[in-house]
Amino acid sequence: MLKQYQEAIEKSNIVSKTDMNGIITFVNDEFCKISGYTKEELLGKNHNIVRHPDVPSAKFKLLWKTIKSKQIYKTTVKNRAKDGSTFYVNTTVIPILDEKGDIEEFIAIRYDVTQEIFYKHSLEKKEKELEELNRELEKRVEAKTKELKELNETLEMRVKEEIKKNEEKQKVMFWQSRFASLGEMLANIAHQWRQPLTELNLTLFSLKKAALNHQEDEIDLLYSESKELIKNMSNTIENFSNFFKPDKEKQHFMLHESIEEALHILKRVLKRDMIQVKTRYEDVSLLGITNEFTQVIVNLLKNSRDAFVENGVLIREIQICVSKESGFAKVTVEDNAGGIKEKERYRIFEPYFTTKHTSQGTGLGLFMSKMICEKGFNGSLDVTSKKGTTKFIITIPLETADEK
Repeated sequence: MLKQYQEAIEKSNIVSKTDMNGIITFVNDEFCKISGYTKEELLGKNHNIVRHPDVPSAKFKLLWKTIKSKQIYKTTVKNRAKDGSTFYVNTTVIPILDEKGDIEEFIAIRYDVTQEIFYKHSLEKKEKELEELNRELEKRVEAKTKELKELNETLEMRVKEEIKKNEEKQKVMFWQSRFASLGEMLANIAHQWRQPLTELNLTLFSLKKAALNHQEDEIDLLYSESKELIKNMSNTIENFSNFFKPDKEKQHFMLHESIEEALHILKRVLKRDMIQVKTRYEDVSLLGITNEFTQVIVNLLKNSRDAFVENGVLIREIQICVSKESGFAKVTVEDNAGGIKEKERYRIFEPYFTTKHTSQGTGLGLFMSKMICEKGFNGSLDVTSKKGTTKFIITIPLETADEK
């Protein structure tokens, strides 16, 4: 029966014996398998043949001090195989005493924990990277928050300067609408972060679960998903910050790029309210301020969205077209939100005129959009309505735009 116990231990564990000087006198097949050495290469050699150079000598001094005191020594050891690869084993070294109580030899029983150690190191590395990503995100959020505050202060200062230079009512109303849009966009940031934060929380929970189950592929997948979520959250701040930069320098821009920026800003709102947007673009370049044109499209899309909700339309579609016609750039934004009443259509571009509740609109959005088209691009903004549809038409002379 003793022999059966011995066979069971040798077949299920990594076993070696050494004399008092650490010379190997016995190794089983499992020891040869994990180390890569043959029995002939190991027997008669010092046990430090598998010692890894990274392990400090103090650890081995403690080992010898313990076992020569006739005590059992337990630890996890980092070793190096014949091919130079690293393996880890949980090791128990037991002094074997003779009848007089003197140490006769040492027997070491081990089991392989290489994969567990590698998983641990991989997880620690990923945790460190996540911590670094979080720190970087905090820095970027702090920087962008500061930038937004400075931007807000700049806008306030510009309002005061414009009022001081010219008391024209239109300019005052323009900046009032601009500030209202800033408040709405800040609210959109909070809305756009809510879902990714929930997803990030669930992903980190799954990452912890995968780590405990040693699912390395799942860990890598969840880690990549976490980084992508954090990147998207950071991009949200970047996009809204760029939208409100007080940059008045005119430059050439593509109309479809400005429109796509507006669609990106309202992406979650449109998706939430199940509004389908179809686009058809020709390549048209204008000279002007791209953020102002994006503001016009945002205002028109929000106007359509409010009409869909107010009129209870079930199938909601918006069509945006960009084309060139007889020396003009033409942009149309058409919806099937129920149309505009005849008496309201003639007043729709008046400042402070709105059919919505005061908590939903200031009545400045369409007025400001028309002013941007006329003053900023020397063009026009008109509206037609029939059979439950509304179409806004932006017309900008191409030659005038190129001369500005």
